[in-house]
Amino acid sequence: MRIKNLKLKNFRNYENESITFGDGLNVLFSKNAQGKTNCAEAVFYLCTGVSPRCLRDKQLIKHGEEFAEISAEAEGRYGKIIISAKITENGREFTVNGNKITRGADILGNLFSVFFSPQELRLIQDGPDERRRFLNVSVSQLSRPYYTALNRYNKVLEQRNNLLKNRDLDVVYDTLPVWDAQLCKYAATVAYKRAEYIEMLSPLAAEAHAYLTDGGEVLKISPEKKYKGTEAELEKRLFDELSNNYDRDIRLGYTASGPHRDDIDIEINGVDAKAYASQGQTRTAALSIKLAEVEIFKKVSGEYPVFILDDVMSELDLPRRKKLVERTSGLQTILTCTHAERVLYGKETNKIRIEGGAVKR
Repeated sequence: MRIKNLKLKNFRNYENESITFGDGLNVLFSKNAQGKTNCAEAVFYLCTGVSPRCLRDKQLIKHGEEFAEISAEAEGRYGKIIISAKITENGREFTVNGNKITRGADILGNLFSVFFSPQELRLIQDGPDERRRFLNVSVSQLSRPYYTALNRYNKVLEQRNNLLKNRDLDVVYDTLPVWDAQLCKYAATVAYKRAEYIEMLSPLAAEAHAYLTDGGEVLKISPEKKYKGTEAELEKRLFDELSNNYDRDIRLGYTASGPHRDDIDIEINGVDAKAYASQGQTRTAALSIKLAEVEIFKKVSGEYPVFILDDVMSELDLPRRKKLVERTSGLQTILTCTHAERVLYGKETNKIRIEGGAVKR
């Protein structure tokens, strides 16, 4: 997967700009707050339909403007693709090769991207929500059935939680099995796909971590709860689990078990990384997970994703910076930094200087 050209109009601090990318390492460099990260964010948004930095799309519109437009011309194993998005205060509209996208699931799978920034340390340091978010974004890019099941699961879960707040207990007990039959169908798909993904992720992340640390540390990733068996077996197991805990859920007023409560265990040298890892260990572990994510995309889709590294180099020592650059050989990488170091990136790197939301050629 290669992005050839990116166009930005009224996006963040960009007024109207076109950026051309090379096949290998692309270094966007400038002083802080000039627009490097905004450019990287636009690429990821076109790939996934979500921003890695904000929850509301309208925050992507340049201040004082009514809309933003972004588009990318890319090339993959199936040929040329042009994807664009128009964002307004009231919504957004995506097109792929001129065809309007009507379902969120159809945004996914056209362009693939993996995004890493210092904020991704939340993957290790923060609560389970961050790790579920990582799984949801990554697995959704690779599996539209997962994305669809996840959305339907969340909608049914909301309905079930509303029911649990009802004080007419006869209605609650009579209705819960109806909602649970739907909920567990979608939950089984979500749980199965996540377990399948973690099974691929674990050895790849361990290998990347060993590479970055010269074998000095061992990274282990595993699901907090083992989901083994077919989707049908998982569906029955989850249904039984919910059925056996009606009283608990009614007392709490929400659904206390299911994929929306799951977590991932992350250990470094046998110790819980979430509780005990240093800042440096956390950074390396998170980066290793992202490098593993890149390899999973290649394995599943048949081609490498666009790898986005936002403001990462300043946080790494020189040996690990060199190792990271070596690791990105062979795939298109968009890297943002304050200095385009020739000694590190080489003469053949596509260097792009950004100032005030514009490319300085």
